[in-house]
Amino acid sequence: MFKIFLTIYSGLEHAFEADHLLAVNTLVSHRENLKQSMKDGIYWGIGHTATIFFIGILMIGFKFQIGEEVFKNFEAGVGVMLIILGLYRVFKLFFPKEHTHTHNTSRAAFGVGLIHGLAGSGALVVLVISQMKTPLEGLMYILIFGLGSIFGMFLAAYLFSIPYTKSLLKSKKLQASLVIISSILCIVYGGKVVVENLGLL
Repeated sequence: MFKIFLTIYSGLEHAFEADHLLAVNTLVSHRENLKQSMKDGIYWGIGHTATIFFIGILMIGFKFQIGEEVFKNFEAGVGVMLIILGLYRVFKLFFPKEHTHTHNTSRAAFGVGLIHGLAGSGALVVLVISQMKTPLEGLMYILIFGLGSIFGMFLAAYLFSIPYTKSLLKSKKLQASLVIISSILCIVYGGKVVVENLGLL
């Protein structure tokens, strides 16, 4: 039982890594109520877990080898996604549409989660392979870890969406300033991830 709790906690802690928080903060910055933001967090977590589980099936179930360089390219891809997210959010701030359908942005959160699952998935799966006795046990670990990350992103989305809700923050200028700051952080951090993993410096 303690092992399950520890696995869930590891997933929750993983959800609070810098690149995850920047992406989710950027995603929820256009939301006007907490319920929609928390839904985005759940969709992100599901997408993230789906990717890690798929890679786990390949590497644990089918013994498929994925090299370190491939995972570095995955990480760089996540960096590119963060840059795009930041730029897109700034664009939407200055050129807003009248209506944005909730299911569209939830799909976007799911897609971001899918891509984010590529980052760090290799290290997690290698750890699972080294510690778990059977393939089934390894895949169960990944699923339980995923549940923790889903809850973590649900919580993160809730916390980060609070400053953007109209009921709590009346000033549109202050809201816009928060969006710009979070978007710049997203772009800068994404650039850092790309440079580090592609060895550009």
